[in-house]
Amino acid sequence: MAHSLNKPGAWQDEPWEGDVVAKVGGKIFVFLGSGETPSIGVKCGRDRDDADEWLQRYPDDARVMPYIGRSGWNTLTVGGAIPDDEILEAIDTSYDHVVSKLPKRERPHH
Repeated sequence: MAHSLNKPGAWQDEPWEGDVVAKVGGKIFVFLGSGETPSIGVKCGRDRDDADEWLQRYPDDARVMPYIGRSGWNTLTVGGAIPDDEILEAIDTSYDHVVSKLPKRERPHH
């Protein structure tokens, strides 16, 4: 998912073996998935209610992420019913959510 790493200030990390993520500042904004099915984990809304919209639109391809799902994180299947441009948009949204929460000094300069 090169798109994630092309964002200003984005870098790749592997905080747990086999779990590749993209971070901005010190915060994860996309989990790049390591399962059989290509998927990403992204922050899809300010809270669970926001993020539930994805589950209603794509019941087969959007799931609540374990542990951090209550904060608006979903797992989205790549290459399924969700169009690629919506996947890219979801990455952008997740990035924006995370950057907005970073302390000013950690925010990337555009």
